[in-house]
Amino acid sequence: MAEWHVREFTPDDLEAVVRLDGESATTDLPAVFRLSDVIAALQARDPSVVVVADGHLVGAAVGRVVGDRAWVLRIALHPAWRNLGVGTALLSALERRLRDAGARIVAALLPEEETGATALVNSGFRARRGLTYFEKSEAVGAQSTTVLAMLGAVMPEARLWEQLTGMADEKRLIERRLVLPLANPELADAHGVEPPRAVVLFGPPGTGKSTFAKAVAGRLGWPFVELFPSRLTSENGLATGLGRRFEEVAQLDHVLLFIDEVEEVAGTRSLAAPASVAVVNELLKSIVRFRDRDGRLLVCATNSVAALDPAFLRHGRFDYVMPVGPPDSPARDALWTGYTAKTGTAADTAVLAEASEGFTPADIRQVAMAVAQSAFERTLDTGQRTPPSTQDYLDAIHRTRPTVSEEMAREFADQAVHYGRV
Repeated sequence: MAEWHVREFTPDDLEAVVRLDGESATTDLPAVFRLSDVIAALQARDPSVVVVADGHLVGAAVGRVVGDRAWVLRIALHPAWRNLGVGTALLSALERRLRDAGARIVAALLPEEETGATALVNSGFRARRGLTYFEKSEAVGAQSTTVLAMLGAVMPEARLWEQLTGMADEKRLIERRLVLPLANPELADAHGVEPPRAVVLFGPPGTGKSTFAKAVAGRLGWPFVELFPSRLTSENGLATGLGRRFEEVAQLDHVLLFIDEVEEVAGTRSLAAPASVAVVNELLKSIVRFRDRDGRLLVCATNSVAALDPAFLRHGRFDYVMPVGPPDSPARDALWTGYTAKTGTAADTAVLAEASEGFTPADIRQVAMAVAQSAFERTLDTGQRTPPSTQDYLDAIHRTRPTVSEEMAREFADQAVHYGRV
């Protein structure tokens, strides 16, 4: 075996280090620190050393100092130079340079049995068991910023999901069918589960379909893009506009694309005008292309799933067709509990839940806001703050017409049986 020696990294070594990084791995698990992190550290001239034998670079160790803590970003060795003490020598040389740069603690984080693990042990590093590494990747890269701005995208807050009160059954179903597989793709794949690519949410207006879509995006940390068909008609026709918008969305690595009242562009084609047929056909083709990549979810919402073209709901286009109906009594109770807590009242939420049968979350919010406004004005007029009473809420409920009539509730129940696919 040829003689070798350790020296400082120089910019001329960069290409060789990158090549060596690809040869060095001993496990299929991805490195915690990406190659781009390693290159950035090398270019910034962070403490780094290499091993050279017969003029060839056969080892490298790259570090970075942050305050009084240093991280070993990479220990890379050519396979022919393992178990010869080279890794330990590399690490020792790197550690001296990290200490000289002010580091009091030197740490490394790497998959088990990866290159460098033996050298760390031999150099006196202690493995800390019982720890779990947590990571959250930014879903939006710099290259996507322009596209997101053009599409009018928003980044819903993660806490929006936790703020969803009531509708517990719908929330649990959406979390298990949509959020969990998309948030844990590797585990899903290990169980033979394909993360969803497209879903339909259907139910009466005001039941929270768009809110659920935004909350899913917030939970995943993905940008939320809403597509408005009415705004696309000026782009050489609605069909052309739809196709162009889907092409723009395809440039994003992660996105939740939302189409509300999708029946406007995906209605039954049998009696439709030729232009409308072309729109449906373009949308169907766009959905197929949309499904080709990971990290994207299409959510379509409709008040009447029966109005959609049958081909639109076919298996292979939408993974789930999920009913989102009016809240039941426990869900209404939970909604009222949340709103009344904000006003400091001791209103009987069970009574309010019973009185507001047929009310959607939007209806309940409207009543709660009206009562809060009245209490606010009363405080200003009298100079004394009096929390709203149960009767105040009941009076407001009786003045409010519920969004969902008995006929609409029966129609929704029937559609849930005939079209629901969860």
